[in-house]
Amino acid sequence: MTKLPWLYVVMLRYRVAAMVALFMLLGAAREGSLALGASYLFAAVALSSSYVAATALNDLADEEIDKVNHPRDAGRPLVEGTATRRELLVLHLLAFAATVLAALPLGRSGVLLVLGSLVVSQAYSARPVRLSYRMAGAPLALGIAYVIVPYSLGIVAAGGDLRHTRSMLTFALFLLFAARIVLKDFRDRAGDARYGKPTILLRFGKGPTCGLSLCALVAGDAVLCVALEPVLALLVQPFVLAIAWMLRALSCAESGRDEQVAIGLGARMGNGLLLTVLTWLVVAGSGAPTERATVLAGAVTVLFFLGFASLAARPQEAVIGYKG
Repeated sequence: MTKLPWLYVVMLRYRVAAMVALFMLLGAAREGSLALGASYLFAAVALSSSYVAATALNDLADEEIDKVNHPRDAGRPLVEGTATRRELLVLHLLAFAATVLAALPLGRSGVLLVLGSLVVSQAYSARPVRLSYRMAGAPLALGIAYVIVPYSLGIVAAGGDLRHTRSMLTFALFLLFAARIVLKDFRDRAGDARYGKPTILLRFGKGPTCGLSLCALVAGDAVLCVALEPVLALLVQPFVLAIAWMLRALSCAESGRDEQVAIGLGARMGNGLLLTVLTWLVVAGSGAPTERATVLAGAVTVLFFLGFASLAARPQEAVIGYKG
């Protein structure tokens, strides 16, 4: 039992957890002034625990594939030999319970949302449904669990109207996430091919996969431009162009490392886009004038592009650390 807290931290793969938290904060900030309180803490614990429950279950289901795709990954304790199947199963059950308990203070809507997320993760990894083995089902399930549920939980934590989930911004974020998630199969194609896991990449190849990602990116950007204020919509365009450039680099990459660098840089710029939008919403929601929101959101944009330019100029220095 003493190992379980350590396992919880390991299975809470922080890069993906940070992205999920961003979606939650975007949902809250869209409701108005972002006044952090206990409700956000409960929402964060519920989201974190639901993600741990999902990753533990997925690692149990994909142990053999992970031995091929992630043989020396410290984020895969089952494959690395630092945890047993029994320990991961216990972690899954405890995280499941912690998810529901943390959501109780959020009321009926919060509980229903996290239960929906847990059902999706069960359907994604476990038989007989196993959506991770279905080309269309996998991106849809992950989009619900990683975008729709966190965004909706942010609305609940902010005391907003859950009907606002059905918004143009939610749809845009879902499409942008889809552009990102269809690329995850690049790092997993060896194991997927060996065990007959059907993916868009294996079925149609690199070109169509990158093309699908680009289509989702362009569609998401179009919806985003409708959902956001004109100045903010203009501010995020450089991020969209940078991601499209990385997609082009991915399509031309000749080695696995080059592919992962391109995907990683594109993902970083996606996070920059989310943070820029969040900065604007938080500042504008506090009652500050548009000029101040523009300056602060622009500063976030500049900082991300300085890092992007540095790594794009020296890709050999990029560290591949994706653990999702």
